[in-house]
Amino acid sequence: MIYYYFGSKEQLYVEVLEKLYGAIRNTESELNLSELEPVEAIHRVVEFTFDHHDSNVDFVRIVCIENIHYGENVKQSDSIQAKSQNIIRALDGILRRGEASGLFRDGVHPVDLHLMISSFCFYRISNRHTFSEIFQIELWSEEVKQRHKAMICDAVLRYLKR
Repeated sequence: MIYYYFGSKEQLYVEVLEKLYGAIRNTESELNLSELEPVEAIHRVVEFTFDHHDSNVDFVRIVCIENIHYGENVKQSDSIQAKSQNIIRALDGILRRGEASGLFRDGVHPVDLHLMISSFCFYRISNRHTFSEIFQIELWSEEVKQRHKAMICDAVLRYLKR
């Protein structure tokens, strides 16, 4: 059946990746970031990314597995790359509005900002079992999640502000 519908196991996996990345990218486009003040827009992106990763552990797992395989399946998908440009354009708009209003420092690249936000939010899910055991902290407790969400928002905004 896999071969009938998808042609190969690899193509099935590419379509799974497209669905997972498509879900986060489609929801990001519904955040209406261009309508928000720059600081509020950054808060919304961070909080959304944090909550998405926290609620979609399988997304994080599959991305980890894809990285073990050097991104070979992502390379086969034009749609993942194309849809991912939407969040980069949105972040660029937030950065430029923040610069123009004197809130954000000049020269921050939107891909770097995306990396920063994603890294903070992704790591706490991808490494939660080992991190929790080594440091005896329950990363999945509501108190810790809220503390970390606030910490990430604060760190990102401190990086951006003049």
